[in-house]
Amino acid sequence: MGHMGYTATGEPSNAERLWGEPVTPDQLAAAEYGYERCGPAERLLWERLSVFEGAFGRDAVREVCASGTLPSERIQAVLDRLAPLALLPVDDLFDGEDGAPRYWMPHPMRAVGARRLTGRGDRWAVVLHHRRWCVKLARRAADWWQSGRQIDARDLALRELPDLAAAMDPTTAPLSSSAEADTAVEITVSLWFLWVACGRVAEGRTRLRHALSLHAGPQPARALWLAAFLELESGRPEDADPLLVQAWAAAVRDGDDRCLALLSHLRGSITLYQGRTRAAADEFRDALSQMGEHPDFGPTREMCWAGLALTLSRTDPEAAQEALDQLLLDTASRRAWAGRDLWADAWAHHARAELLAWDGERERAAEHARRALLGHLTLGSAVGASCAAELLAQMRIVSGRPTSGAHLLGAVDLFRSSVFDTSYRPAKYCAIARERSETALRALLDDLELCRAYEEGARLGLFALAGEA
Repeated sequence: MGHMGYTATGEPSNAERLWGEPVTPDQLAAAEYGYERCGPAERLLWERLSVFEGAFGRDAVREVCASGTLPSERIQAVLDRLAPLALLPVDDLFDGEDGAPRYWMPHPMRAVGARRLTGRGDRWAVVLHHRRWCVKLARRAADWWQSGRQIDARDLALRELPDLAAAMDPTTAPLSSSAEADTAVEITVSLWFLWVACGRVAEGRTRLRHALSLHAGPQPARALWLAAFLELESGRPEDADPLLVQAWAAAVRDGDDRCLALLSHLRGSITLYQGRTRAAADEFRDALSQMGEHPDFGPTREMCWAGLALTLSRTDPEAAQEALDQLLLDTASRRAWAGRDLWADAWAHHARAELLAWDGERERAAEHARRALLGHLTLGSAVGASCAAELLAQMRIVSGRPTSGAHLLGAVDLFRSSVFDTSYRPAKYCAIARERSETALRALLDDLELCRAYEEGARLGLFALAGEA
């Protein structure tokens, strides 16, 4: 996915295209004419705004574009004069908290501004301001996620992703590729939840690998933790193992106790993926013993309790229920200072569905599996949604609704193939549910009926099927 980037020359690049249409000479000429009509302050702001990849608000303009020659207190008035000449107002789903207008600079205007900014010799200084602003954005999104504003955190990251993506690419940095590798890694790691919990696994894996490949110093422990987590979420737990070893050594080196707790949680997730439930339970308990009451980064205590409950749900239902009870206690404590952990809630619903199915309460189990599916779809987690949908399919099949169950499995197949490559293999506990469902379906439906039900489910999709009672 190309973007204009921070080219040293300011010349138009492949991303100076709007919806696939190239920037024409006439458009550039019109932009040049508009630029010439501006006063000195408007020209200066026009040039500096060219570093933005996506839409931006007033606060962003003040942080990135202010300088001695264009003080922060003058930015608003200059922006108001410039907006009708060079900017388009943005009316989308992400209007920001204060309802202030957001703008976007069309590519011809950006090309003109970038060229003039480079000629003035100010481009690299503005680029560095832009990158520092991106670091603050990523940190804010991460803080919102930890404080229970998870939908807001995801929406903020997605809204600003064009600019964050530019800052996550060290090759567009001033001076050299390694000069801003630390910044690129920091932003990528701060957005861990976007890659892991919100379903953008492949993108996160690519961006982190690229940033780390240009990182000159010792690799940060949390970056290695995230790299291992993304391998697991990609269905490659064997590739996560060497990264776990490196991350543990780096966490010890850096004295990062929080990362050590993260690594215990991740080892629990990996061993659960592999079906080694006893080892997984030990790791989740170890993570909980190391984790503070209100961790400032990464999966929460609620996620650890949900993982422990899921691990024990098929082998020790009483202990699994105790873990879910502890999750509720932690959630009550969390509400005193923050909102809910929607990601943990979704996995907790999955564990409750397993326990209710164990007790023979099929309708209640199906409802919790549906809530798990809706929760994962809301956040965007393909891994969680696929597992929950296969569990819901199993519940519907055993409740006498085989066609509905087959619809879900067909939708899962399409959903999974659209997100993951052919090397992806589901976790063992999900594969078991799938195998049971397919065995039951083959006993209830003939090959033609089953094929048609799968095709119909793929056509309807998981979002529609999740809404069915």
